Amino acid sequence: MIHVVADASVAIKWFLPPSAAEQDHDRALILLEMVRSRAVVLREPPHWLAEVAAVLSRLAPATARQDIEDLCTMRIPIMATPKIYATAIDLAVSLNQHLFDTLYHAVALDLPHCTLITADERYYKKALNRGSITLLRDFNTTLENRPS
Repeated sequence: MIHVVADASVAIKWFLPPSAAEQDHDRALILLEMVRSRAVVLREPPHWLAEVAAVLSRLAPATARQDIEDLCTMRIPIMATPKIYATAIDLAVSLNQHLFDTLYHAVALDLPHCTLITADERYYKKALNRGSITLLRDFNTTLENRPS
């Protein structure tokens, strides 16, 4: 089984229509289908749902409430341990990045054989050398080579 953390930059693509501003929409939908079919196990940090709701309420206000209800019905496990927060803090300080971004990465780093999938290229470039991270556009090839 494949374990991933999908940050908000990926999850919002599940609910927004394809557009030039939202690249790799098709890959995001493939990931969602893999989660629904249980080929992929999703784990998230505590702020994940709030962050997705904040973006959807701004970009898709007509459907945001239903979209968040849909995410809630998926019962995605939330990971929040002192070790995850410590790792997130270390990443935030060393990468000069917002803690909310690094919490996703910290969850992936905490779980064996887990990968953060992000569409945030700026964070990806800063954090690549820390491991357990891939861009959404590359996730297929990355996940095929991960141990199960």
